[in-house]
Amino acid sequence: MQIEIPDHFRIVIVGGGIMGVGLLYHLAEEGCSDVLLLEKRELTSGSTWHAAGQCPSLVGNYNLAKIHHHGNTLYPKLEQLTGQNVGWHASGGIRLARSKDDLDWFNYMQGIADNIGFRMQIIGPDEIRRINPLMNTEGVLAGAWTLDDGHADPSGLTQAMARGARNLGATIRRHNRVTDIRALVTGEWEVVTEKGLVRAEIVINAAGCYAREIAKLVGTDLPICNMEHHYVVTGSVPEFETSDQEIPVIRDPYASAYIRQEQHSGLIGIYEHTGMTQAWAPRGYPNWDSDSELFTDDLERLMPWLGRALERMPVLEAAGIKRVVNGAISHSADGPPLLGPVAGLRNFWLCCGSSFGIAQGAGCGKYLAQWILHGDSEINMTGFDPRRFGGFANDDYMQAKGFQDYGMTYFTPMPGEELPAARDCRTSPLQSTLKAQGCVYTQTFGWERPQWFSTDGRVEQYSYRRNNVFELVHDECRAVRERVGILDLTGFAKYDLTGPDAHSYLNRVCANNISVKPGSITLAHVLSEAGRIQAEMTITRLADDRFYLLSAAAAESRDLDFLNQGKMPQEQLSICNVTEERGVLVVAGPKSRELLRKLTDTPMDSPAFPWLTGREIEVAGKSVRALRVNYVGELGWELHTAIDDMQELYDALWDAGQEFGICNFGLYAVNSLRIEKAYRGWGAELTNEVTMLDADMNRFIRFDKDDFVGKLATLKQAEQGLSWKLVYFEIDAIDSDVRGGEPVFAGDLCIGITTSGGYGHYVQKSLGFAYVDIAYANAGTCFDVGLLGERRNASVLVEPVYDPTNHNLRA
Repeated sequence: MQIEIPDHFRIVIVGGGIMGVGLLYHLAEEGCSDVLLLEKRELTSGSTWHAAGQCPSLVGNYNLAKIHHHGNTLYPKLEQLTGQNVGWHASGGIRLARSKDDLDWFNYMQGIADNIGFRMQIIGPDEIRRINPLMNTEGVLAGAWTLDDGHADPSGLTQAMARGARNLGATIRRHNRVTDIRALVTGEWEVVTEKGLVRAEIVINAAGCYAREIAKLVGTDLPICNMEHHYVVTGSVPEFETSDQEIPVIRDPYASAYIRQEQHSGLIGIYEHTGMTQAWAPRGYPNWDSDSELFTDDLERLMPWLGRALERMPVLEAAGIKRVVNGAISHSADGPPLLGPVAGLRNFWLCCGSSFGIAQGAGCGKYLAQWILHGDSEINMTGFDPRRFGGFANDDYMQAKGFQDYGMTYFTPMPGEELPAARDCRTSPLQSTLKAQGCVYTQTFGWERPQWFSTDGRVEQYSYRRNNVFELVHDECRAVRERVGILDLTGFAKYDLTGPDAHSYLNRVCANNISVKPGSITLAHVLSEAGRIQAEMTITRLADDRFYLLSAAAAESRDLDFLNQGKMPQEQLSICNVTEERGVLVVAGPKSRELLRKLTDTPMDSPAFPWLTGREIEVAGKSVRALRVNYVGELGWELHTAIDDMQELYDALWDAGQEFGICNFGLYAVNSLRIEKAYRGWGAELTNEVTMLDADMNRFIRFDKDDFVGKLATLKQAEQGLSWKLVYFEIDAIDSDVRGGEPVFAGDLCIGITTSGGYGHYVQKSLGFAYVDIAYANAGTCFDVGLLGERRNASVLVEPVYDPTNHNLRA
């Protein structure tokens, strides 16, 4: 009997839309041709084929803008590179501003454009009409004119990248549906298809609207909602017939639409705010038999926005509607695509969930290919990592968030804005108590966490400038610095590590030395083999074989993956996620010790309970892991207790704290307090783009250890020297502060980019962090930061502006 030997590839991609083919092309371009792409029908036959082909540069996310920019740079060259026509139209685009907030966002985005390198100009109504004399500019304050974007034929782009990938040795098999995916004991995957078996080291789900169907084959699900999306094509427009100049693509928040020229016709795509419909409802994803499917049009629900689009471009009204396309478009729960590993699975990756797949297909492919092949990407992938979602992202969450994201496509993203969909997924027991005291919540990894406290009933007016809650945040900061503040940080990710090999394991995966002394606290970082920063953790040694690990709320699934996948088979240790078992209260300020002394018999003075130590004690009769550490730079403790004891512990602290002027505070205040102490932020200053040396975190590396992951790469970089470095600076700001993503200039030369910042309310200085060219990293160096359309002077600081000797922490 002849036994069929399955094919073997290093990588198998499931899905032949522009996302899957874009990844295939860039894997091959990176030198990996041992790749197979499987498509159940024809390439593009899911949702790619019917897309409008829009390729904008202007998106409200620095790293996503890099993804778009790569596509807009590659697509015009694809025909020359591959011989396949792509129908690229270098029309440019103009997004319209109707409010001061829109204009502030344009100025913020101008800084991102300056840093990334795409051409953008902010122009007035007269210039808009000069470029497009057919447009009605009533109500328009300005336009963001992006000259390097355009639109293309989606099928042409996909076929061109497919041809390019084949030319580089990659393999594509069409008309071959995947029916199952099985994990093998070798760590590989067996992909079952209609035409046989394929074995792969890595499998990537790039199945677009079918991605949830593929995910179920490996026992998981994805936070994707497939929406119906209409665009209409008009009849011939005489003004287009007689013009030899194509108008830019118009993006109009008033109409919630994109409007462009399609040969001699007009094309209008609507993102309606109400009446939206999920494709393939109620399942939300198609049956396997669906192929190149369109849906019945529903122009009635589009009419309010379609009417506004015709107001904006009156010449289209007389042309009438010639064709309506209503097809599926996938949306992730928060907007950006899903690019990266699936939590809990080895070597199973995602490249899907993009609502702007044509614009993002090439860039997603480029940066994900880097991550897969080299362990890191040259851009920060945190915001795209699928592990930014957890079990809270159920069907109701996906639908609510997906509908919200779709309807807000042309809303201006506002700093701090809290959107209403799918709230209260994960809550602390204190939520009702804190809400009664004016708590305004923000959501992180499903957790509701205090943002600020409205003590007088005011509602935040979101702005790129200092807004109407500025003084209330100042009061919270002052309370922490001068008295005592209390903060519910239950959303911290928390893990218990136990076992005889726990210490040696942590020493191997972390760059810092893990102390041998019970009760000690270590700030430690997990690095990639290339030395890039993957995670930051606070590690408390509770006993010889017991450790308590804390990391950022948003990193819960991601860090659990690092911990589990870093474990060797022979190592004896247990890793347990206890995030939902324990609540956390931060008690910080010069009066915090006096407050705690009223509620515990444990000595709280420094000789008995030093800085950077942890103890299991009783506070107000509750068992607490008390850690003398915090992120605000004050004398204080984090109190980790059983989740069911949170309410009683908070009430006892609140009541006992009245004589000390206790005050609730939130994450707005935390950002102000930590920036005064020059504390770096995970996901901002500490990302997969940079190393510990880049981030000026040398003091948390112990080269005298036998080995740790990333040691060789870090030593090599130390020998070769740095090209850029993180600096801490003060900026001459007036009514706005650094948020991250702003360009840094020396004269006309862009020398770096900011990562985060804010106003230090207690020191009354505007502060920030930036990665800059190494020549500008010395203390005292001056440069300019592009801040909302103005160049503001900044100078590099040598030490934190508040308590540089850590006197208060050690008090």
